[in-house]
Amino acid sequence: MSITAGLRRYAEVNDEIKETLLSKNKAVVNDVNGQRYIGCALDTGKTVEIHGTAGNDLACYLNGGRIILYGHGQDAVGNTMGGGEIIVHGHTGDALGYGMRDGQIYIRDNVCCRGGIHMKEFRGMKPVLVIGQNAGSFLGEYMAGGTIVLLGLNLKRGEKLFGTHCASGMHGGKIFVRGSIPRENLSPNIRVSSLTDDDKKELATYVKKYCKYFDENFDEIMSKPFKKLTPITSRPYANLYTPN
Repeated sequence: MSITAGLRRYAEVNDEIKETLLSKNKAVVNDVNGQRYIGCALDTGKTVEIHGTAGNDLACYLNGGRIILYGHGQDAVGNTMGGGEIIVHGHTGDALGYGMRDGQIYIRDNVCCRGGIHMKEFRGMKPVLVIGQNAGSFLGEYMAGGTIVLLGLNLKRGEKLFGTHCASGMHGGKIFVRGSIPRENLSPNIRVSSLTDDDKKELATYVKKYCKYFDENFDEIMSKPFKKLTPITSRPYANLYTPN
């Protein structure tokens, strides 16, 4: 039996999801209309399947669980997630994966501004964000670790791979980008380089999963060259401070 969100308040819907997951490993939620916090802190072994438009903070603090969204997500999808997987059959708003520390997010289409802001990694924890189309301004802002993959699929004429200030303040991690890089939108502290053999192996793993989830052609995607964006320095704003 599925849960119908409709025009019900988000707290009521979330309470019903939690009640369902006490006895089952999966909850299906239909007719979602912007309800917030769905899947908040969802634990390993639990899945929430959503149909509709999910509200802010979808899967925030995700704790190893799995979120599948057939529709679009609003702002802060995967906010501070610590593990698990989010799959979005659509696009998302601002601050996707804000401060995410581990786990993987796959977005079929595009994301708005500040995707991957403050991503970080520690020891075995490594966050991954895969975006099918393009991204708005400030992609990877203040990024400290992890990996972002930007595939540039199905772009319309005149659309750019990413918006202004890409990787502003980035001081760790890497961004794999496919297609023409709008260098005028790239922050000056970023190095553009070719992929190493290890990079190619890592990238292939994520692209294969993207293709599996969204029924895309792996060979076709990989036939177009990728570049890697990495920070030139781990202290991009050091020159802004006056030494004592």
